[in-house]
Parts: sequence; structure tokens; C-alpha cells
Amino acid sequence: MSTGKTMKISVRQITFAAVFTALNVILSTFSVPTPFGGHLYLTDIAVCLAGITLNPVLAVVAGGGGAFLGDLFFYPAAMFTTLITRSVQALVISVFSNLIGKKKEVLFSTVGCAIGVIIMVTGYTLGSAFIYSTPEYAVYKIPFELLQAVVGAAVALPLAYHLKIKKIANDYISKDA
Repeated sequence: MSTGKTMKISVRQITFAAVFTALNVILSTFSVPTPFGGHLYLTDIAVCLAGITLNPVLAVVAGGGGAFLGDLFFYPAAMFTTLITRSVQALVISVFSNLIGKKKEVLFSTVGCAIGVIIMVTGYTLGSAFIYSTPEYAVYKIPFELLQAVVGAAVALPLAYHLKIKKIANDYISKDA
């Protein structure tokens, strides 16, 4: 007999998580080439938006799982680094946006996204050093990862609050009975 609390996840919540997962996979197919080599990927937008909008469990599924699937399909070398990094990033953003900062939601979402930037850059720097066995390559990629993460957060925050994606999602999910 269990006395612990259980979290109910509704069909509407799962549906919204699936939409963010799909968005994550779709955005992983697009990149912006950089003049110094490499590409900036747009998955940070989906990861941050999932973290801001969904509860922590579903944010991890949509943010980490969606980015993992995108890498599985398009860049499998980094898929496990992506799974861990993006899951932690989405979790932290969701905790700040949905649990800690209920009264000052935009402020705490911004703080969560800022911490998410640090998590993303750190995770991918360590992952690149491990995957490619060259710390130099990992250090070379830091400015690109930082730019990618900041752009993702800077796009996701207005989408969530100015275009009211978070409100639309919450209204849709709250119709569940």
C-alpha cells in the first residue's frame, strides 16, 4: 500500500507534451550556418518553451526526449549528451516557471532560462570533449553554444508570454475534468 502522492497526467497534458516533442524534432532539422563553421540549431526554442509551459515531468519528456529524437534522426553522435543536457535544462526551467515563480512568473521563467543557458553550454561542452576526445574543440564551440542558447531563450520567452502560448496551453489543459 502506497501512501505517497501521485501526479495525474491528463490526455490533454500528454497531447501538449507531444506537440512540443514534435516541435523539438522539427526544429532540429533547421539550422543557421555560422561564418566560422558549424551551425546554430533552433531546438533551444522548443526546449525553453516546453520548460516554461509544461510541468517538470512533461517538460523533461518534451524537452529532453524531443531533442534526443531529433539527434537520433539527424545527428546520432550527440544524442545521449543531448538527452541528459536538454532534460536537465527543461526540468530546471519548468521548476522555476511553474513551481517556484507562481507569483512572478515572467521573472522566474527568465531566471530559469538563464540557468538553462548555463546548463546547455556546460552540458554540450563536456559532451563535445568526451565525444570528440578534444577539449580544444569543445572550448571552440562555447561561443556558438552560448549564442544558440541565448537566442533560444530570447525567442521562447516572448512566445510564451507575449503571444500567450503558456496561457493558451494552460487554458486548454485546464479544460480536462
